[in-house]
Amino acid sequence: MRRRGIAPTFARMTLPTMFVPHGGGPCFFMDPMGGPPDPMWRPMQAYLAGLIASLPERPRAILMVSGHWEAPAVTVHVGARPRLLFDYYGFPEHTYRLRWDAPGAPVIARRAAALLQAAGHVVAEEDARGWDHGVFIPMMVADPDAAIPLVQMSLRADLDPAAHIAIGRALAPLRDERVLIVGSGMSFHNLRARGAQVTPVAAEWDEALAAAVTDADPARRAARVADWELLPHARFAHPEAEHLLPLMVALGAGGDGAATRDYRDVVMGWAVSAFRFG
Repeated sequence: MRRRGIAPTFARMTLPTMFVPHGGGPCFFMDPMGGPPDPMWRPMQAYLAGLIASLPERPRAILMVSGHWEAPAVTVHVGARPRLLFDYYGFPEHTYRLRWDAPGAPVIARRAAALLQAAGHVVAEEDARGWDHGVFIPMMVADPDAAIPLVQMSLRADLDPAAHIAIGRALAPLRDERVLIVGSGMSFHNLRARGAQVTPVAAEWDEALAAAVTDADPARRAARVADWELLPHARFAHPEAEHLLPLMVALGAGGDGAATRDYRDVVMGWAVSAFRFG
C-alpha cells in the first residue's frame, strides 16, 4: 500500500544506440507480391525486424542518421509528415511506390538541435526533404506499422570522424528521454567490389573494425574508430566514408557503456556488421 504523500518512483531506462545496415536499395521489397526477399538478404531482414523488441523499452521516437544525407552543417528535419525520397536507381517500378507513413517528430528535432547548439555545433533545420532509403527501407522492416515518430538528421559534409563522434556525445541525453539514436549505413560499402573474391579482404576489414568499435576502453574506442583509415583495407572497404560516418554518431551517443557487435553476415561478398552501444 502506498504511503500517503509519497509519490511512486519509476526506474528511468536508458536506451542503447545502434549502428545498423540498411541493405542495398529496396532489397527487402523486390517482390511485387510482397513475398520474402532474395535469401541473401533474409538474415539482415530478420535482424532489423527484431530491432525494436530487443530494446529495454519501446522508444517514443527515433533519431536516425543516414549515410544518404550530407549537409554543410548538421541539419535536423523538422517536418511533421515527411514524404519518401526514392533516391535509388534501376529497380523495379513497384519499389518507387513503397509506403512508410510514420509521423515526424518536430519537438524531438528541435530538442536535438538545442543539445547540439549547446555543445557548440552549428545546426540547421529544414522541413522539405524526404526521408531517403537509408531511413525508410530499414524502418519498413523494423517498424512496419509506421507507429514510432522519427527525426532524420544529416551528416556534416566534411565527414570528419571526430566531429561526428562529438555530435553523438552531444545527443546522448536523448537516450534518457526514450529517444532511440540510430546510425544507418553499411560497415562495408564499395559498390565496385562484389562477389566471393571480395569476402576475405572484407572479412579482415570487418574484424579490424569490430575490434576497434568494441574496445572495452571508451576513450581508446573512440580514438581507434576516429582513426578508421589506419585499419587494414579501410579505403577499399569505404572509398567514400558516408556509409561509415553514422557509426561515429552512434558510438559518440553511446557514451562509456559497453559496445557489442549485434549482427554479422555476408551479402554480395561483403562482410557486414551492426553494433550496439550502451
